[in-house]
Amino acid sequence: MQLNVTGHHVDVTTSMKGYVEKKLDRIVRHSDHIIDVHCILTVEKLRHKAEAKVLLNGAMVYADAVDMDMYAAIDALADKLDRRVKKHKEKLADHHALEAQKVRPS
Repeated sequence: MQLNVTGHHVDVTTSMKGYVEKKLDRIVRHSDHIIDVHCILTVEKLRHKAEAKVLLNGAMVYADAVDMDMYAAIDALADKLDRRVKKHKEKLADHHALEAQKVRPS
């Protein structure tokens, strides 16, 4: 997984980058088809925003989160991405084939 962390009106420290990397490692457990993650951390007055684009095999998943604290925004972003990657993975699975095998006797 290629991870790019950039900042808009904020200097991305090594601790911020490490925190983002640690939180986004969680989504790798759900899908091993993750190619690239681009995360943008933004500060607008008192609003801290974290957004990320995850490039999967055949799809792009986007999520963003806004909070008063940057680390809380990163936590919310990781939760959203986790849910969306799981949902994408479920869409790829062919659940109807299993139902057909259950109905038809062998």
